[in-house]
Amino acid sequence: MKDDILPPEGVGRPDPVAFGRSLGPGLGLNLLVRDVEAAARWQVSVLGASVRYWDRDFAIVEAYGSVWMLHHDRTYRNHALTGVINGAEGRGPGVELRLYGCDPDRAAERAEPTGGFVLAGAADKPHGAREAFLIDPEGYCWVPTVPDTDQR
Repeated sequence: MKDDILPPEGVGRPDPVAFGRSLGPGLGLNLLVRDVEAAARWQVSVLGASVRYWDRDFAIVEAYGSVWMLHHDRTYRNHALTGVINGAEGRGPGVELRLYGCDPDRAAERAEPTGGFVLAGAADKPHGAREAFLIDPEGYCWVPTVPDTDQR
């Protein structure tokens, strides 16, 4: 699946020091993946994310005011998490990646045709939110979430 939803591979790589210094306070995510391009394409197609930069080992992804990174498994070959990654059957068990502002109905419609799985379809929840639980092809659980408008 080649098209223009991603920028050209390797073009516009940010200076690592400048990028690191640009990250503000708050929670940062780095998702380890088997295929950076495929993971980035799924996040663009399903979650409405945009990819600032990508190559076969690394990507910078952003959506709804958040920025996160993708790293290929091979980039962790000398990292302390190497043994954990090699023995993992799934990715991020028990972790929900909540993407506030992302339409859960629309994301759920797009998840399976692009290789994901709808664990729980879009529904209004008692805590005032509408959300869906989607498993991406890497095994991560994304929860697109918007306020429940009580008009559904």
